[in-house]
Amino acid sequence: MQEVSFEQALDAIQAKGPRYHREAYLFVREALEHTQKSIAQSSRGRVRHVTGQELLEGIRTFALQQFGPMAKTVLEEWGVHRCEDFGVIVFNMVAVGWLAKTSKDRRSDFAGGYDFNEAFVKPFLPKSKQAALAPAAKS
Repeated sequence: MQEVSFEQALDAIQAKGPRYHREAYLFVREALEHTQKSIAQSSRGRVRHVTGQELLEGIRTFALQQFGPMAKTVLEEWGVHRCEDFGVIVFNMVAVGWLAKTSKDRRSDFAGGYDFNEAFVKPFLPKSKQAALAPAAKS
């Protein structure tokens, strides 16, 4: 398989339909690198495949580091409203040859990840307001 540059991959994805902003793809690429580094640190430098659930957690921590209390707003501006959107982005990247997947990887691995309010809003609320944030109110 011919290696595809990230810019070529983004162009191909955007040509099929700009459901998500380019920045969302760039962010997921950076979050994947962040996740791979975290996993390598905890597994004595060994790099291995990242599962969908591991990537979701890496995305969550990376978004909080990068955007703080604005994380949910930034992601939504890019068209990302729930964890399933990250799965679509990842598999769009797989479809154009920029990422690889194993036979066990499924788009459904990203389903039911975390609630965006719980993940990106609640950490910045005062303790008195955190209880009022209902986890059932998914965004």
